[in-house]
Amino acid sequence: MLSAAIAISPDFVVAPVRRRVFGSFVEHMGRCVYTGIHEPGHPAADEDGFRRDVLALTRELGVTLVRYPGGNFVSGYRWEDGVGPDRPVRRDLAWHSVETNEVGIDEFARWARKAGAEVMYAVNLGTRGVAEALDVHEYLNHAGGTHLSDLRRANGTPDPHGVRLWCLGNELDGPWQTGHKTAHEYGRLAAETARALRQAEPGLELIACGSSHSGMPTFGEWEATVLELAYEQVDHISCHAYYEPIDGDVDSFLASAVDMDHVIDSVVATADAVGARLRSDKRIGLSFDEWNVWYQSRFQAAPPTGWLVAPRLIEDTYDVTDAVVVGNLLISLLRHSDRVVAACQAQLVNVIAPIRTEPGGPAWRQTTFHPFALTSRLAGGQVLRTEITSPVHTTARYGEVPVVDAVATHDPATGETVVFVVNRHRSEPVELTMATAGAVAESWTLHDADPSATNTAADPNRVVPRHLPAELSDGVLHVVLPPVSWNALRLA
Repeated sequence: MLSAAIAISPDFVVAPVRRRVFGSFVEHMGRCVYTGIHEPGHPAADEDGFRRDVLALTRELGVTLVRYPGGNFVSGYRWEDGVGPDRPVRRDLAWHSVETNEVGIDEFARWARKAGAEVMYAVNLGTRGVAEALDVHEYLNHAGGTHLSDLRRANGTPDPHGVRLWCLGNELDGPWQTGHKTAHEYGRLAAETARALRQAEPGLELIACGSSHSGMPTFGEWEATVLELAYEQVDHISCHAYYEPIDGDVDSFLASAVDMDHVIDSVVATADAVGARLRSDKRIGLSFDEWNVWYQSRFQAAPPTGWLVAPRLIEDTYDVTDAVVVGNLLISLLRHSDRVVAACQAQLVNVIAPIRTEPGGPAWRQTTFHPFALTSRLAGGQVLRTEITSPVHTTARYGEVPVVDAVATHDPATGETVVFVVNRHRSEPVELTMATAGAVAESWTLHDADPSATNTAADPNRVVPRHLPAELSDGVLHVVLPPVSWNALRLA
């Protein structure tokens, strides 16, 4: 059996646990909104048409923040179409769909309050600009006495929505984006939009668009140019990353967090270099506001046909291996809590999502639901520097990588320590040891003899977290991590 060890101390703190890291994403794409969170006439629908079963699962998932309304969708979105009694039906060029605008910002903000989540709002800087950003801000956040704030009140929302976190567009480095721009064009627009929004409300947190993914030919150069132009006007810059097995390479797929670590470290280095050149004392944060497992090869093989309302798009069914990768990506995000201030798993319902639904039918938890829910529930206090001694194995994409990856959190108020750890090996269990003075209060593993096992509407609990046997002897914790497993241990 392979062996590994973890060393931690409450004295070595990385940063506080950022609750915004447990964010999600609701885009007007596929069935995320319609028949996802919103389905009037469903047996579980509430008075506003929102599915109570989905709301309950969202709260159980532990979502703290939700990015809305896109995504690629936002780059052609007219926010005013989704408010008031008369709502035009529009084409959505991003996803080749028909948007009814039945759900708009007032309805979504109402849903977010029911879910207990903060709204991260994305403004359209693809086909629109500074004036429209100011308009939607006035509608959302101004108390009253102006045209658009009074329009919100007339539409049934007397109090401001109070949105604090704003995305300045989405993936505008991508040629697929409606309103695609060069880094210089976007950086100037982002800076001017940020200045105007700060005139309207100085305390906003503003996120500039980073690269769509690290494989873009302008990755790094894009961030540097945008921040040269907007460094003092924005607070954070975004990162996006999706992972899947390439050509059946599961070993590299299981090591996807190695790439996420690299993306974060690269963007931090670029941002800090720009700050140094500008002689600024400010430190830019990272908003990893799109991340997940996404089988893009399947989506690209089946382009959309026709113009439909809420078509079934990228409804990937996730297995145990996918869930272990998701759990490992959460470890990476927590590990970088000194710079990653927010993160959004894309998306919440149906569209590459931890929650699935059927119209008029059930809602259920995908395998990826469980590591997210447990990490959100258990992580608290401060992220600790985690030293790992682990065997390595060779992957095609990332070379030699540790078989075991982990992060730990410690809550000084309760004295509790939580360790999140994955075994990336496909066939070998790993005996893990760690010195600790704490007793094991709870221990979980997500593992299955069949790593391709999934949850379905017919069998929604095929894959669930199960008790992980752990032994404490002479101040040393001993636990055997199954192959292809995500694990969590809470030490009282």
